[in-house]
Amino acid sequence: MEPARDDGGLVGPPPLEPYAHARPVKFQDRTWLHVLLFLFTMASTTFVGAEHYASFVADFTQRLPNIPIPWLFVRGLWYSGTILAILGCHELGHYFACRYYDVDATLPFFLPAPLVLTGTLGAFIRIREPIPTKRMLFDIGIAGPIAGFLIAVPALILGISMSHVAKLPPDFSGYELGEPLLFQVVSKAVWGTPPDGYSLNMHPVAFAAWFGLLATALNLFPIGQLDGGHISYAVLGRRSSHVTLAMVGGALVLAWFSTSWRVWTGLMIAMLIFFGRHHPRVFDEHVPLDRPRLWLALGALAMFVICFTPVPIAPLDLIRR
Repeated sequence: MEPARDDGGLVGPPPLEPYAHARPVKFQDRTWLHVLLFLFTMASTTFVGAEHYASFVADFTQRLPNIPIPWLFVRGLWYSGTILAILGCHELGHYFACRYYDVDATLPFFLPAPLVLTGTLGAFIRIREPIPTKRMLFDIGIAGPIAGFLIAVPALILGISMSHVAKLPPDFSGYELGEPLLFQVVSKAVWGTPPDGYSLNMHPVAFAAWFGLLATALNLFPIGQLDGGHISYAVLGRRSSHVTLAMVGGALVLAWFSTSWRVWTGLMIAMLIFFGRHHPRVFDEHVPLDRPRLWLALGALAMFVICFTPVPIAPLDLIRR
């Protein structure tokens, strides 16, 4: 059979079908980079976890634990495994919600950091295209905090159960960790109220859960591009900009009374200066969310309340009651 000819009698290719151009391929990642950052973060958090375990064994004293160094680093996995599970599940919640809605996003980037208490700055994913609808924005925004919270709660219960009450030395000094409401409830349910001169000596798993609760609360701040900002915009539309300003004012008040809020408040203000206080619009901005999602939004607010502490860290006695 002869090939088809055009009117000029010349042999040519068949006509192109409409929309035959290749669509951009989504969810393409440099997997090696994500794995490398994860391994570095696992190393930094394991190192910090070994220090947490040594402090746990020391029972508020300065004595060094009689544990071989390699085994001490193995015990550091109590902390690193727990915090990486909480942070990782949080970001994978966002990631799989993006996959469900075919919104292009990266795998989680873990951030190692030489920080004494945490060993990490957390983790994040990068969403590489606009989110078109309020439902999609809401679901992607809330999926992370829910996933991380579902890991943090059993970790908190396990960690508090593995902790114990110990006597504070008369000359003890250290850091006081603010206790979120959920932490207080679980602690008192397991150990009651320690007598004067005693305090709860937190197992590294409990500390990782505490950090996970704090990270959840920070992400749920209804500001800008944070998870709470996505949720607030999906529920309130453009009125969420007023919530953003109110929360920045609240963060400034917290920073006045607690030095541990100053860095976070500065980062939030920088984010608003860089991205603006208005959330990027979706095309159905004026369409209200359905009732189940409104209930989930109230659940996110409750999660924020029970994970929040006004003074996360203060250089005072550790968790004195």
